[in-house]
Amino acid sequence: MSDDRGATTQTWQQQLANFVNTIERLEQYVNLTDDERQILEQNKTTWGTTPYFASLMDADDPQCPIRKQVIPSSLEQQNTYGMDDYLMWKENRDTEEQRPDSIARQYKDRVAFTVTQTCGIYCRHCFRKELVVDGDLTFDFNVDDGLEWISQHPEVRDVLITGGDPLLLPDEKIAYLIERLRAIPHIQMIRFGSRVPIVLPQRITPELKNILGGNHKVPIWLNTQCNHPKELTEHTAQAVYDLMTCGVNVGNQAVLLKGINDDVETFRELHQKLLRVRIRPYYVFYCEAAPGIDHFRTPVEKGAELIRDALRGHTTGLAQPMYVVATNIGKIPLMPDYYIVDKDDEQYTLRNHKGQITHLPNIPE
Repeated sequence: MSDDRGATTQTWQQQLANFVNTIERLEQYVNLTDDERQILEQNKTTWGTTPYFASLMDADDPQCPIRKQVIPSSLEQQNTYGMDDYLMWKENRDTEEQRPDSIARQYKDRVAFTVTQTCGIYCRHCFRKELVVDGDLTFDFNVDDGLEWISQHPEVRDVLITGGDPLLLPDEKIAYLIERLRAIPHIQMIRFGSRVPIVLPQRITPELKNILGGNHKVPIWLNTQCNHPKELTEHTAQAVYDLMTCGVNVGNQAVLLKGINDDVETFRELHQKLLRVRIRPYYVFYCEAAPGIDHFRTPVEKGAELIRDALRGHTTGLAQPMYVVATNIGKIPLMPDYYIVDKDDEQYTLRNHKGQITHLPNIPE
Protein backbone atom coordinates (compact mmCIF):
# COMPACT_ATOMS: atom_id res chain seq x y z
CA MET A 1 0.00 0.00 0.00
CA SER A 2 1.06 3.58 -0.68
CA ASP A 3 2.61 5.82 1.95
CA ASP A 4 -0.03 8.49 2.60
CA ARG A 5 2.59 11.15 3.17
CA GLY A 6 3.91 10.72 -0.34
CA ALA A 7 0.41 11.07 -1.76
CA THR A 8 -0.21 14.33 0.10
CA THR A 9 3.15 16.10 -0.17
CA GLN A 10 3.43 15.98 -3.97
CA THR A 11 2.82 19.24 -5.81
CA TRP A 12 -0.37 19.45 -7.83
CA GLN A 13 1.63 18.97 -11.03
CA GLN A 14 3.23 15.82 -9.58
CA GLN A 15 -0.22 14.59 -8.57
CA LEU A 16 -1.43 14.87 -12.16
CA ALA A 17 1.78 13.32 -13.52
CA ASN A 18 1.21 10.32 -11.21
CA PHE A 19 -2.53 10.13 -11.90
CA VAL A 20 -3.99 6.84 -10.68
CA ASN A 21 -5.50 5.50 -13.89
CA THR A 22 -3.86 2.10 -14.33
CA ILE A 23 -4.34 -1.15 -12.47
CA GLU A 24 -0.70 -1.06 -11.38
CA ARG A 25 -1.02 2.39 -9.84
CA LEU A 26 -4.38 1.61 -8.27
CA GLU A 27 -2.92 -1.46 -6.59
CA GLN A 28 -0.58 0.82 -4.65
CA TYR A 29 -3.67 1.96 -2.74
CA VAL A 30 -6.20 -0.89 -2.70
CA ASN A 31 -6.41 -4.66 -2.84
CA LEU A 32 -8.59 -5.20 -5.89
CA THR A 33 -11.34 -7.79 -5.87
CA ASP A 34 -11.52 -10.22 -8.77
CA ASP A 35 -14.59 -8.40 -10.08
CA GLU A 36 -12.90 -5.00 -9.92
CA ARG A 37 -9.84 -6.32 -11.69
CA GLN A 38 -11.92 -7.94 -14.44
CA ILE A 39 -13.92 -4.75 -15.05
CA LEU A 40 -10.77 -2.64 -15.16
CA GLU A 41 -9.14 -5.00 -17.65
CA GLN A 42 -12.19 -4.75 -19.91
CA ASN A 43 -12.85 -1.05 -19.32
CA LYS A 44 -12.75 1.33 -22.28
CA THR A 45 -13.88 4.49 -20.48
CA THR A 46 -11.82 7.24 -18.88
CA TRP A 47 -11.27 6.60 -15.18
CA GLY A 48 -8.92 7.56 -12.38
CA THR A 49 -8.10 10.12 -9.72
CA THR A 50 -5.20 11.80 -7.97
CA PRO A 51 -2.79 9.92 -5.68
CA TYR A 52 -4.04 12.11 -2.84
CA PHE A 53 -7.68 11.11 -3.31
CA ALA A 54 -6.74 7.47 -3.96
CA SER A 55 -4.94 7.44 -0.61
CA LEU A 56 -8.29 8.07 1.10
CA MET A 57 -9.76 4.78 -0.17
CA ASP A 58 -10.23 1.83 2.15
CA ALA A 59 -7.70 -0.71 0.90
CA ASP A 60 -9.82 -3.77 1.70
CA ASP A 61 -13.43 -2.62 1.38
CA PRO A 62 -14.89 -2.59 -2.17
CA GLN A 63 -17.91 -0.73 -0.72
CA CYS A 64 -15.69 2.18 0.34
CA PRO A 65 -17.59 5.36 -0.67
CA ILE A 66 -14.51 6.90 -2.28
CA ARG A 67 -13.57 3.69 -4.05
CA LYS A 68 -17.07 3.41 -5.56
CA GLN A 69 -16.79 6.91 -7.03
CA VAL A 70 -13.48 6.09 -8.72
CA ILE A 71 -13.41 2.44 -9.85
CA PRO A 72 -15.63 1.42 -12.81
CA SER A 73 -18.41 -1.05 -12.10
CA SER A 74 -20.12 -3.70 -14.22
CA LEU A 75 -23.39 -2.02 -13.21
CA GLU A 76 -22.54 0.82 -15.59
CA GLN A 77 -23.57 -1.49 -18.42
CA GLN A 78 -27.17 -1.44 -17.14
CA ASN A 79 -29.30 1.46 -18.32
CA THR A 80 -33.00 1.26 -17.52
CA TYR A 81 -33.57 4.86 -16.46
CA GLY A 82 -30.76 6.78 -18.14
CA MET A 83 -31.65 8.98 -21.09
CA ASP A 84 -29.98 8.58 -24.47
CA ASP A 85 -28.32 11.82 -25.60
CA TYR A 86 -28.82 13.11 -22.08
CA LEU A 87 -26.26 15.92 -22.25
CA MET A 88 -27.68 17.27 -25.50
CA TRP A 89 -31.09 17.46 -23.77
CA LYS A 90 -29.87 18.73 -20.39
CA GLU A 91 -27.72 21.54 -21.80
CA ASN A 92 -30.22 22.56 -24.49
CA ARG A 93 -27.71 21.94 -27.25
CA ASP A 94 -30.30 21.03 -29.90
CA THR A 95 -32.06 24.39 -30.11
CA GLU A 96 -32.43 27.19 -32.63
CA GLU A 97 -30.09 29.44 -30.66
CA GLN A 98 -26.60 29.37 -32.13
CA ARG A 99 -24.00 28.88 -29.39
CA PRO A 100 -20.44 27.56 -29.40
CA ASP A 101 -19.99 24.10 -27.90
CA SER A 102 -18.48 25.68 -24.78
CA ILE A 103 -21.73 27.46 -23.81
CA ALA A 104 -24.62 25.60 -22.15
CA ARG A 105 -27.78 27.45 -21.21
CA GLN A 106 -30.88 26.83 -19.10
CA TYR A 107 -31.46 30.42 -17.93
CA LYS A 108 -31.64 33.80 -19.63
CA ASP A 109 -29.13 35.64 -17.43
CA ARG A 110 -26.48 32.97 -16.76
CA VAL A 111 -24.58 30.32 -18.66
CA ALA A 112 -22.22 27.43 -18.05
CA PHE A 113 -18.90 27.96 -19.82
CA THR A 114 -17.09 24.64 -20.35
CA VAL A 115 -13.36 25.21 -20.80
CA THR A 116 -11.79 21.75 -20.42
CA GLN A 117 -12.58 18.02 -20.31
CA THR A 118 -9.76 17.18 -17.88
CA CYS A 119 -10.71 16.19 -14.31
CA GLY A 120 -8.95 15.41 -11.05
CA ILE A 121 -11.40 12.54 -10.64
CA TYR A 122 -13.53 10.94 -13.32
CA CYS A 123 -16.60 10.44 -11.17
CA ARG A 124 -18.48 7.29 -12.09
CA HIS A 125 -21.75 9.16 -11.48
CA CYS A 126 -20.82 12.17 -13.67
CA PHE A 127 -23.79 13.80 -15.42
CA ARG A 128 -21.41 14.65 -18.27
CA LYS A 129 -20.50 10.97 -18.46
CA GLU A 130 -21.19 10.74 -22.20
CA LEU A 131 -18.62 13.47 -22.82
CA VAL A 132 -16.00 13.23 -20.07
CA VAL A 133 -16.02 9.54 -19.09
CA ASP A 134 -17.42 7.55 -22.00
CA GLY A 135 -16.15 9.74 -24.84
CA ASP A 136 -19.32 9.26 -26.87
CA LEU A 137 -19.58 13.01 -27.55
CA THR A 138 -17.04 15.33 -29.11
CA PHE A 139 -17.26 19.08 -28.55
CA ASP A 140 -14.98 21.96 -29.44
CA PHE A 141 -14.29 23.90 -26.24
CA ASN A 142 -12.69 26.91 -27.86
CA VAL A 143 -12.34 29.42 -25.03
CA ASP A 144 -12.15 32.50 -27.24
CA ASP A 145 -15.31 31.52 -29.13
CA GLY A 146 -17.10 31.25 -25.79
CA LEU A 147 -15.79 34.60 -24.57
CA GLU A 148 -16.85 36.28 -27.79
CA TRP A 149 -20.37 34.81 -27.54
CA ILE A 150 -20.70 35.98 -23.93
CA SER A 151 -19.53 39.48 -24.85
CA GLN A 152 -22.30 39.69 -27.48
CA HIS A 153 -25.10 38.70 -25.07
CA PRO A 154 -25.71 41.58 -22.64
CA GLU A 155 -28.47 39.66 -20.88
CA VAL A 156 -25.84 37.27 -19.43
CA ARG A 157 -24.64 38.64 -16.10
CA ASP A 158 -23.33 35.47 -14.40
CA VAL A 159 -20.87 32.93 -15.84
CA LEU A 160 -20.15 29.50 -14.36
CA ILE A 161 -16.73 28.29 -15.51
CA THR A 162 -16.86 24.51 -15.57
CA GLY A 163 -15.43 21.40 -17.22
CA GLY A 164 -13.98 18.91 -16.59
CA ASP A 165 -12.32 20.89 -13.84
CA PRO A 166 -11.34 24.44 -14.81
CA LEU A 167 -8.85 24.79 -11.94
CA LEU A 168 -6.67 22.18 -13.63
CA LEU A 169 -5.89 24.71 -16.34
CA PRO A 170 -2.50 26.46 -16.09
CA ASP A 171 -2.42 29.59 -13.95
CA GLU A 172 -2.01 31.86 -16.95
CA LYS A 173 -5.11 30.45 -18.69
CA ILE A 174 -7.23 30.87 -15.55
CA ALA A 175 -5.95 34.45 -15.24
CA TYR A 176 -6.80 35.05 -18.90
CA LEU A 177 -10.37 33.78 -18.47
CA ILE A 178 -10.98 35.94 -15.42
CA GLU A 179 -9.44 39.04 -16.99
CA ARG A 180 -11.45 38.66 -20.18
CA LEU A 181 -14.73 38.05 -18.36
CA ARG A 182 -14.19 41.00 -16.00
CA ALA A 183 -13.60 43.22 -19.04
CA ILE A 184 -17.14 42.46 -20.32
CA PRO A 185 -19.36 45.27 -18.95
CA HIS A 186 -22.47 43.17 -18.29
CA ILE A 187 -20.73 40.39 -16.31
CA GLN A 188 -21.48 40.79 -12.61
CA MET A 189 -20.16 37.55 -11.18
CA ILE A 190 -17.89 34.61 -11.99
CA ARG A 191 -18.35 31.15 -10.53
CA PHE A 192 -16.06 28.12 -10.72
CA GLY A 193 -17.33 24.56 -10.48
CA SER A 194 -14.39 22.48 -9.23
CA ARG A 195 -13.67 19.34 -7.20
CA VAL A 196 -10.08 20.53 -6.73
CA PRO A 197 -10.53 21.43 -3.03
CA ILE A 198 -11.68 17.83 -2.46
CA VAL A 199 -9.51 15.73 -4.78
CA LEU A 200 -6.46 17.97 -5.29
CA PRO A 201 -6.19 20.56 -2.50
CA GLN A 202 -2.51 21.00 -3.42
CA ARG A 203 -3.75 23.04 -6.41
CA ILE A 204 -4.62 25.99 -4.17
CA THR A 205 -1.17 27.55 -4.40
CA PRO A 206 -0.09 31.10 -3.53
CA GLU A 207 0.06 31.84 -7.25
CA LEU A 208 -3.51 30.67 -7.80
CA LYS A 209 -4.68 32.64 -4.76
CA ASN A 210 -3.19 35.78 -6.32
CA ILE A 211 -5.15 35.11 -9.50
CA LEU A 212 -8.47 34.37 -7.79
CA GLY A 213 -8.11 36.83 -4.93
CA GLY A 214 -8.78 40.49 -4.41
CA ASN A 215 -11.69 42.80 -3.74
CA HIS A 216 -13.07 43.11 -7.27
CA LYS A 217 -16.39 44.45 -8.49
CA VAL A 218 -16.91 41.12 -10.27
CA PRO A 219 -16.45 38.60 -7.43
CA ILE A 220 -15.44 34.97 -7.73
CA TRP A 221 -17.39 32.18 -6.06
CA LEU A 222 -16.48 28.49 -6.05
CA ASN A 223 -18.72 25.48 -5.65
CA THR A 224 -17.13 22.12 -5.10
CA GLN A 225 -18.55 18.59 -4.84
CA CYS A 226 -18.08 16.52 -1.70
CA ASN A 227 -20.32 13.48 -1.31
CA HIS A 228 -19.05 11.74 1.83
CA PRO A 229 -17.47 12.94 5.09
CA LYS A 230 -14.43 10.74 4.45
CA GLU A 231 -13.47 13.14 1.64
CA LEU A 232 -12.97 16.03 4.06
CA THR A 233 -9.42 16.13 5.40
CA GLU A 234 -7.09 18.67 6.98
CA HIS A 235 -5.68 19.29 3.49
CA THR A 236 -9.11 20.26 2.15
CA ALA A 237 -9.73 22.39 5.24
CA GLN A 238 -6.51 24.31 4.58
CA ALA A 239 -7.29 24.75 0.88
CA VAL A 240 -10.74 26.13 1.69
CA TYR A 241 -9.30 28.47 4.32
CA ASP A 242 -6.74 29.70 1.79
CA LEU A 243 -9.50 30.39 -0.75
CA MET A 244 -11.58 32.26 1.80
CA THR A 245 -8.65 34.41 2.93
CA CYS A 246 -8.21 35.64 -0.64
CA GLY A 247 -11.92 36.44 -1.01
CA VAL A 248 -13.37 33.28 -2.59
CA ASN A 249 -16.32 31.73 -0.78
CA VAL A 250 -16.77 27.96 -1.12
CA GLY A 251 -20.08 26.10 -1.33
CA ASN A 252 -20.87 22.42 -1.78
CA GLN A 253 -23.03 20.71 -4.36
CA ALA A 254 -23.37 17.09 -3.24
CA VAL A 255 -24.94 14.38 -5.37
CA LEU A 256 -27.30 11.96 -3.64
CA LEU A 257 -25.72 8.56 -4.28
CA LYS A 258 -27.17 5.19 -3.33
CA GLY A 259 -24.87 3.27 -1.00
CA ILE A 260 -22.61 6.29 -0.48
CA ASN A 261 -24.52 9.06 1.30
CA ASP A 262 -28.18 7.98 1.40
CA ASP A 263 -28.39 7.06 5.09
CA VAL A 264 -29.22 9.45 7.93
CA GLU A 265 -25.94 9.12 9.85
CA THR A 266 -23.68 9.70 6.83
CA PHE A 267 -25.84 12.50 5.43
CA ARG A 268 -25.81 14.38 8.74
CA GLU A 269 -22.08 13.92 9.30
CA LEU A 270 -21.35 15.09 5.75
CA HIS A 271 -23.20 18.37 6.19
CA GLN A 272 -21.94 19.04 9.69
CA LYS A 273 -18.36 18.30 8.68
CA LEU A 274 -18.65 20.56 5.64
CA LEU A 275 -19.34 23.46 7.97
CA ARG A 276 -16.44 22.46 10.21
CA VAL A 277 -14.08 23.01 7.26
CA ARG A 278 -15.89 26.24 6.26
CA ILE A 279 -17.73 24.86 3.20
CA ARG A 280 -21.35 26.01 3.04
CA PRO A 281 -23.82 23.29 1.95
CA TYR A 282 -25.61 24.68 -1.10
CA TYR A 283 -27.31 21.95 -3.13
CA VAL A 284 -27.98 18.26 -2.91
CA PHE A 285 -28.64 17.07 -6.44
CA TYR A 286 -30.80 14.11 -7.31
CA CYS A 287 -28.65 11.81 -9.43
CA GLU A 288 -29.27 12.90 -13.00
CA ALA A 289 -30.60 10.84 -15.90
CA ALA A 290 -27.24 10.31 -17.58
CA PRO A 291 -26.88 6.78 -19.01
CA GLY A 292 -25.11 4.03 -17.09
CA ILE A 293 -25.53 5.34 -13.55
CA ASP A 294 -28.78 3.65 -12.51
CA HIS A 295 -26.99 1.92 -9.63
CA PHE A 296 -26.33 5.28 -7.96
CA ARG A 297 -29.94 6.46 -8.05
CA THR A 298 -32.30 6.49 -5.10
CA PRO A 299 -36.05 7.06 -5.12
CA VAL A 300 -36.71 10.76 -5.78
CA GLU A 301 -38.18 11.28 -2.29
CA LYS A 302 -35.02 10.07 -0.55
CA GLY A 303 -33.17 13.40 -0.55
CA ALA A 304 -36.08 15.29 0.99
CA GLU A 305 -36.49 12.57 3.60
CA LEU A 306 -32.81 12.81 4.51
CA ILE A 307 -33.00 16.58 4.94
CA ARG A 308 -36.07 16.09 7.14
CA ASP A 309 -34.72 13.20 9.21
CA ALA A 310 -30.99 14.03 9.36
CA LEU A 311 -30.79 17.82 9.25
CA ARG A 312 -33.97 19.79 9.90
CA GLY A 313 -34.09 20.39 13.66
CA HIS A 314 -31.14 18.05 14.20
CA THR A 315 -28.40 20.54 13.33
CA THR A 316 -27.90 24.20 12.45
CA GLY A 317 -29.81 25.68 9.55
CA LEU A 318 -26.46 26.54 7.96
CA ALA A 319 -26.03 22.81 7.27
CA GLN A 320 -29.23 22.49 5.26
CA PRO A 321 -28.85 22.49 1.46
CA MET A 322 -31.58 22.80 -1.13
CA TYR A 323 -32.58 19.47 -2.69
CA VAL A 324 -33.06 19.80 -6.45
CA VAL A 325 -32.94 17.99 -9.74
CA ALA A 326 -31.13 19.63 -12.66
CA THR A 327 -33.09 19.59 -15.92
CA ASN A 328 -33.13 21.19 -19.35
CA ILE A 329 -35.40 23.92 -17.96
CA GLY A 330 -33.26 24.60 -14.90
CA LYS A 331 -33.08 23.27 -11.36
CA ILE A 332 -36.37 22.08 -9.87
CA PRO A 333 -36.71 21.93 -6.05
CA LEU A 334 -37.81 18.52 -4.78
CA MET A 335 -38.77 19.43 -1.20
CA PRO A 336 -42.37 18.61 -0.22
CA ASP A 337 -43.89 20.57 2.64
CA TYR A 338 -43.54 18.17 5.55
CA TYR A 339 -44.21 20.80 8.19
CA ILE A 340 -47.60 22.32 7.36
CA VAL A 341 -49.89 19.45 8.31
CA ASP A 342 -53.25 21.24 8.17
CA LYS A 343 -54.83 24.56 7.27
CA ASP A 344 -58.30 26.09 7.71
CA ASP A 345 -59.75 29.60 7.59
CA GLU A 346 -58.45 30.35 11.08
CA GLN A 347 -54.99 28.83 11.32
CA TYR A 348 -52.18 26.62 10.06
CA THR A 349 -51.17 23.54 12.03
CA LEU A 350 -47.38 23.07 12.04
CA ARG A 351 -45.30 20.05 13.10
CA ASN A 352 -41.58 20.11 13.97
CA HIS A 353 -38.90 17.41 13.65
CA LYS A 354 -39.95 15.90 17.00
CA GLY A 355 -43.59 15.59 15.99
CA GLN A 356 -44.64 18.45 18.24
CA ILE A 357 -47.57 20.58 17.07
CA THR A 358 -48.03 24.35 17.10
CA HIS A 359 -50.28 26.82 15.29
CA LEU A 360 -49.94 29.95 13.14
CA PRO A 361 -52.78 32.37 12.31
CA ASN A 362 -54.07 32.25 8.74
CA ILE A 363 -53.78 35.89 7.63
CA PRO A 364 -56.17 36.91 4.82
CA GLU A 365 -55.04 38.98 1.84
